[in-house]
Amino acid sequence: MIELNGSTLTLEQMKGIIYENEPIEIDTDSMERVRKSREAVEGIVTRGETVYGITTGFGKFSDVLIHNHDVDALQLHLIRSHACGLGDPFPEQVSKAMVVLRLNALLKGFSGVRPCVVERLRDLANEGVIPVVPSQGSLGASGDLAPLSHLALVLIGEGEVHYKGKIKSTEQVYQQLGYTPLTLKAKEGLALINGTQAMTAMGVINYIEAERILCQSDWIAAMTLEALEGIIDAFHPEIHKVRGYREQMEVAERIRILTSDSKLTTHQGEKRVQDAYSLRCIPQVHGASRQSVAYVKDKLEIEINAATDNPLILEDGNVVVSGGNFHGQPIALAMDFLKIAIAEMANISERRIERLVNPQLNSLPAFLSPNPGLQSGAMIMQYAAASLVSENKTLAHPASVDSIPSSANQEDHVSMGTTGARHAYQIILNAQKVLAIEFICAMQALEYRGEALASSAAQKLLARGREVVPSITEDRIFSKDIEALSKWLTSDPFDWSLKRIVGHTEYKT
Repeated sequence: MIELNGSTLTLEQMKGIIYENEPIEIDTDSMERVRKSREAVEGIVTRGETVYGITTGFGKFSDVLIHNHDVDALQLHLIRSHACGLGDPFPEQVSKAMVVLRLNALLKGFSGVRPCVVERLRDLANEGVIPVVPSQGSLGASGDLAPLSHLALVLIGEGEVHYKGKIKSTEQVYQQLGYTPLTLKAKEGLALINGTQAMTAMGVINYIEAERILCQSDWIAAMTLEALEGIIDAFHPEIHKVRGYREQMEVAERIRILTSDSKLTTHQGEKRVQDAYSLRCIPQVHGASRQSVAYVKDKLEIEINAATDNPLILEDGNVVVSGGNFHGQPIALAMDFLKIAIAEMANISERRIERLVNPQLNSLPAFLSPNPGLQSGAMIMQYAAASLVSENKTLAHPASVDSIPSSANQEDHVSMGTTGARHAYQIILNAQKVLAIEFICAMQALEYRGEALASSAAQKLLARGREVVPSITEDRIFSKDIEALSKWLTSDPFDWSLKRIVGHTEYKT
């Protein structure tokens, strides 16, 4: 059970909720804050005060006064009119993260919603009733209005949901579970859609996936280093210590541990004096990507505990202030940084693939073919990897440098953070396939070198990999192998830390 209070949610807890279906509960003190902020909203309506989004219209309509008898209808019109999401839905895990993050933000007690709203969000997450949210249509300021409106539709019994592996109408699932649709009251519609929870939810999933593939990239790169008889001296601890980057030092240590008992790695001068950068600079490049991902983690752990709607009800309900916490710039910049970090990790992986298959760059059979000439082997795998990394270069263009005015120029600068988060996810998917290709090629190359000469870590990984993709003894449809291994890398519970490496049980990532 994970208790939410609006302030202490961690990415590790999000991982448990999203991937392991840990149930969530609401902190008692947080619910009291929710009640107090709701009382403030009801007082504003009763007194007929002019407060944005409660007794006025939205955006350019902020100067239009709404009469008391219309404040509930205002919220319904808001949700329906703003549900303009387009394109394919976000992955179900992202939409579930959206529900949890919206709930956590409301529990801070600055939004003015009734307790029944936060309770319904909790129940949706726990019951696995997850809104179907189109992934396109957000500008990333004024909040993720379009995507979050599709989330809010579910609370009022409209739209569609993921439920037990199928997409169904919300009305159908509500009837099945005995839920009654909510009638949104003053400010509640605005409180549900004014925020950064779509881009942040996508960012959370991106971070979790990026962290995993960065660990995998070290293992696979170490296997490639062995297959190419790489020079281990480049990973000497003092080289990395004198530069001073912690992440670089950690990657170098991981490579040393993974190859510690290898009979394939060499020393400078034995076969050549220096390796190419794609081998020699693994710590520098992988380490820099890890630095970037650490920056992303820091920003996400702030944002998942942030109040990002507008207006905010402050000082125990005595002050209501319109501000701009819905602007997604911090997450937009973080997602653009993440895109570059993962694209670069894939770039250097593709260069290692080239060194594995190019007979001019190694002493292995051309393209790792079982019969060079008659059979093409891994030739087109490198083409596929090159295509993916080239696509990543386009996707890595920063979304946050763009802006476009909206709402009759009232909202004249936006973050495009949700676009950046979506592109980061696609880069991660592409990078996963590039790693899968390097893994296939590295396994084949190690078998040519002699599996018994490889390190115990490489032998362990090779054995697991061969359960998914058999050795290349004849040309076949390799796209199936790439997809299968990519899926395995995503879902298999292989221990990518170094905790179980013999002689290094104390090491932790």
